[in-house]
Amino acid sequence: MDVATTPSPLRPRIALAMGDPAGIAPELTARLLADREVTSSAQLLVIGDRRVLDEGARVAGVTLDIVHAMSEDSVPTVHERPVLLDLGHLDPKNVPVGQISLAGGSFALQNFKSALKLANAGRVDVVTFTPFNKAAMRLVHPSYEDEIVFVTEMLDFKGVASEFNILPQLWNARVTSHVPISGVASLITGDGILRGLRLTNEAMKEGGFAVPRIAVAGLNPHAGDGGNFGREEIDIIEPILAVARSEGINCHGPVPPDTVFVRARKGEFDAVLTMYHDQGQIAMKLIGFDQGVTLLGGFPFPLLTPAHGSAYDIAGKGVADPGASRAALLLAARMGAQRRRLAA
Repeated sequence: MDVATTPSPLRPRIALAMGDPAGIAPELTARLLADREVTSSAQLLVIGDRRVLDEGARVAGVTLDIVHAMSEDSVPTVHERPVLLDLGHLDPKNVPVGQISLAGGSFALQNFKSALKLANAGRVDVVTFTPFNKAAMRLVHPSYEDEIVFVTEMLDFKGVASEFNILPQLWNARVTSHVPISGVASLITGDGILRGLRLTNEAMKEGGFAVPRIAVAGLNPHAGDGGNFGREEIDIIEPILAVARSEGINCHGPVPPDTVFVRARKGEFDAVLTMYHDQGQIAMKLIGFDQGVTLLGGFPFPLLTPAHGSAYDIAGKGVADPGASRAALLLAARMGAQRRRLAA
């Protein structure tokens, strides 16, 4: 195996787990590996199967220049070219394109587990992955709820993690996530909001913001309208924002949720902390669906992926837009480099 000149000590190591092989993950992975800006930004370690990656390259119409490794022990400590850790666990002929399958879910889950293991051992700085299909993952792991729950279980993590949605000029975090709307109000607490603000502030600094400006959305229409439409803003949100400001967090609000993203898009805020999932997701996907990145923050290492799904409807057609995946990898590189600077 050939190993090129030692990279810069700040050039981060990124694991890229291949996602669902029945969707657009193989072609997106191939496009990323053919993108010089992406490959020069980090030491990339792709985890999957050479046969699936080759099929992705064929669909994408790209030629790959990568180093091949058959085991974790054979992965070079430093490398200039991307390295493929070939687990040899799937022939793409055995997975029907555009369909949920046990084989596809098993492939993606094993890649993800391998990436988490390497990151937990300190062998990579950041974990990224091309889109998973949760239904396929559940065929293999029935209790698979989402990536945060799975990573928490895998790492036996005792801290607090949260999901962020990111566009080039705007971040979105949330206090509650995958819970029914009927249960949201009871889950809005001062501790939860403060935890979300702290995580957002920390993650954004790692992403390159010196002093991020964070808007906090109200829960109720018109941020409660002075208590006419609910008192959560008065009784819970406003008092905890004062606490956050005393810690040096540059936060504003509560801002009416129907205008907060309008103000953010105009440049008034760098991030919006919303109270529940769709309060932010709808706005973010409308603003920039093809550029959105999902960050799982709060773990010992960052995890990033494009915000869109496996796109079975266009799988195998060679038309998948790599914009969000590219944005995820470039942000991962910046976050990884910042971690290395702080550790130096």
